[in-house]
Amino acid sequence: MRIEDHPVLGREAEGKYVTIYYNGTPLSALEGETIAAALMSHGIRKMRKTPKYKRDRGIFCGIGRCTDCVMVVDGQANVRTCVTEVKEGMTVETQVGYGKEEK
Repeated sequence: MRIEDHPVLGREAEGKYVTIYYNGTPLSALEGETIAAALMSHGIRKMRKTPKYKRDRGIFCGIGRCTDCVMVVDGQANVRTCVTEVKEGMTVETQVGYGKEEK
């Protein structure tokens, strides 16, 4: 689902691909892109579930101001995926609630 030839921006520049792991599944991602962009290029739009009703959330603002895109990244909860770049071998997991053991 990646746009490789944009009508205004032109062709996508050649880049190096890395592998990230989304809920245990390996996915390819362009080095330097954000986690959210990499997930969206694979059709993944749901990034977390709300604490009370477990409703799905995904990209909203896209600039790191809201918390709709937070996920558990390499074991750390509440990482804003819209402003965090991918790294080779990183693990990204859907965050449920506050991302820690809820009482």
